Amino acid sequence: MPGKYTPLENYLRDLPESQREVTLRFEEIERILNSKLPSSAYEDRRWWDHETEGARGPMRGGGSRVWMSAKNR
Repeated sequence: MPGKYTPLENYLRDLPESQREVTLRFEEIERILNSKLPSSAYEDRRWWDHETEGARGPMRGGGSRVWMSAKNR
């Protein structure tokens, strides 16, 4: 069953393998997800931080779950 962040994972997966970096604005991520990010994504950097205790977004869990999943195509 696809998760909320699967469209972002697919977007990242479809990037050229040689691309080492990507920068997306909040609006671009929301367009990819077809939904709004929670307010904490805008207000609290920890939402995005995969190394900070208390991280609550798609990047939590000791590594970027979405990025790492996309990277391991």
